[in-house]
Amino acid sequence: MSVKIYPMVCGWLEVAAGAILADQPGRLRLPIPGYLIEHPKGRVVFDTGLHRDLQRDSSRLGKLAKMFTVQFKNGEDLAAQLKGRQFDPARIDYMINSHLHFDHVGGNVDLPNAKLIVQRREWEAADNPELVRVNGYNRADFDLGHQVQQIDGEYDLFGDGAIVCLPSYGHTAGHQSLRVRTDSAEYVLTADSCYMRKVIEEMILPPFAFSYEAMREVIERYRKMEGAGSKLIFGHDAAQWNSDGTPVMDFA
Repeated sequence: MSVKIYPMVCGWLEVAAGAILADQPGRLRLPIPGYLIEHPKGRVVFDTGLHRDLQRDSSRLGKLAKMFTVQFKNGEDLAAQLKGRQFDPARIDYMINSHLHFDHVGGNVDLPNAKLIVQRREWEAADNPELVRVNGYNRADFDLGHQVQQIDGEYDLFGDGAIVCLPSYGHTAGHQSLRVRTDSAEYVLTADSCYMRKVIEEMILPPFAFSYEAMREVIERYRKMEGAGSKLIFGHDAAQWNSDGTPVMDFA
């Protein structure tokens, strides 16, 4: 069996553009993606989208509820999407969180038997009171009793180069992206280290970051990777998704 990627949109968020890209006008509708990756040695989910409670109301977000308008229908949650693709959420082997913000870990609860792979720096940041205040980490989303493997830097999950965690610090203290190699292409799932193509083309950064210097270095690295043939899948780029949550790009 070769490596396969199943992209999903696990909800949408509407937000003022200037809240995520400095000084940009208008509002944006952001896809909240997650990815199932099937490998001969195991099933992996990279980022898990929004928590299913947000289908009913946004109170789970606390103060962030004033910032985001949640658009999240029944059937868009991670568990429902996996089942719709004939995958049992209880039989996912690994979940890799790019970082611990609410829109990337909400579906962790749906993967009860998966081992969580996270950068040590990120896990420790979620214990730092000042960073918790700034980032709005909610341990009820991600500290759920899973077996946790804290990694440091680049990490090859199966030792064959097919699924590799890439440190991409900057958005948060321990953000990581994922490189996935299939038979046909190399994909880089950037998550929030690069929200959308506008960022990589114009270096328009968010109005907040753990480290702008690190973020700029990561974006320059992505430019080189794309120039060498990698396909970049940005964290929240509506142009890469159809309105029904199917990807514009062919992942075959």
